Amino acid sequence: MITRIKKNKSFIAGLLTATAASLCCITPVLAFLGGASGLASSFAWIEPFRPYLIGLTVLVFAFAWFQKLKPQKHAECNCDTDNKPSFLQSKTFLSLVTVLAGLLIAFPYYAKAFYTKAHQPQVVATNPADIKQAQFKIKGMTCEGCTEHVNSEIAKVKGVVQYQTLYEKAISIVKFDNSQTSIDSIAKAINNTGYKVTAQAVINN
Repeated sequence: MITRIKKNKSFIAGLLTATAASLCCITPVLAFLGGASGLASSFAWIEPFRPYLIGLTVLVFAFAWFQKLKPQKHAECNCDTDNKPSFLQSKTFLSLVTVLAGLLIAFPYYAKAFYTKAHQPQVVATNPADIKQAQFKIKGMTCEGCTEHVNSEIAKVKGVVQYQTLYEKAISIVKFDNSQTSIDSIAKAINNTGYKVTAQAVINN
């Protein structure tokens, strides 16, 4: 009984650490799908700890599999024992939990699939002098899914001509028609995602 409890705790611990490692990227998707944009950056602070959480997850599951695969010693007692393990103690269950943990850890690599691809808007400027380009420093982006979330909001701003968001550099470069929108309006749209614009400036085209 005690051994079974320990094994169950290993499964749970591994799943929790895998979930924690992916929270920084799962919450933007949940925010996008549910409309609760404030969730998007709620777990951005976890990103620096992600490698350690992944390492801990691997160790937990390695221990769980070691416990599962090692030869079992039969206790010498006259008590009745149930030789058939329950589903929660089975290799099938451990395999399912391991696969789920792997999917959670890999989530940042396929998170963008949950977003509708934002198309570059087609804007005809009446005066080329009105076309400006601005750079926004953005805090909280941690994966490609975050990039798609930001792009989806920028694309909704009337007057935006072109944009490029790079989560690795924590920036978004936006070209817009100054007669139709403003740098502050674009910054507000980005902030609506839950990420925060920490600096903004008009740059040379």
